[in-house]
Amino acid sequence: MSRIVFTNASVTYPGGLVALKEVDLTIEEGEFVVVVGLSGAGKSTLLRSVNGLVPVTGSVRVGDREVVGASNREIREIRSDVGMIFQTFNLVNRSTVMSNVLMGRLSKVSRWRSMLGVWPAHDKEIALQSLERVGIVEKTYIRASDLSGGQQQRVGIARALAQEPKIILADEPVASLDPVTSHIVMRDLKRINRDLGITTIINLHFLDLARQYGERLIGLRDGEVAFDGSISNVDDDIFRDIYGRAITPDDLVGEAAL
Repeated sequence: MSRIVFTNASVTYPGGLVALKEVDLTIEEGEFVVVVGLSGAGKSTLLRSVNGLVPVTGSVRVGDREVVGASNREIREIRSDVGMIFQTFNLVNRSTVMSNVLMGRLSKVSRWRSMLGVWPAHDKEIALQSLERVGIVEKTYIRASDLSGGQQQRVGIARALAQEPKIILADEPVASLDPVTSHIVMRDLKRINRDLGITTIINLHFLDLARQYGERLIGLRDGEVAFDGSISNVDDDIFRDIYGRAITPDDLVGEAAL
């Protein structure tokens, strides 16, 4: 199961910084959720609480498993079902695209195979299928450093898909991309959610992307949920309430794709 339930979930970092405050949310299996808010609003912390990367109090349940207080083995099991997509791609630039995507299979194969690069044919086939889903299978044996930023992010998506995850968490996946490429990546993520039914949570800064691709919108402000509802019910006034200020051109990616 890939249902995620936050109950009175709070995160306070060393030094006293409160990043989440008593958050109550339920994200159903297969949902496509966009999270917006200013920098520091708690968006990244919300995502990282799902796979045990931050010190949460309260409760965060992923399926039938509790993240808070989980053992190292239980956290590894949870993380094996959660694919992460990062703003900075997190690729090994000197390695090929195939090698990077196969990193998504680490929890599925023995350690000696991954260390020696002796991957089973089944895992290679899954990696190729993942690259096909994001339209860059022809780049399979090219070094990651030779790709454009948009192509590198699509490799990051393919790596997450190679995990065969139940959940995908995307933390500002288009923040470093140009407008046209941002739309391509968002369409990829939306199509993957629709075709595979993977529960997907995406942190976004750009409000026009949220409006165009989102279904459910969660707005965070100072670590608290300021809005939670259908994107069809969101207008500029709600965005202003979430951001605590007027919307500016910097909040929009622009150049909507045809």
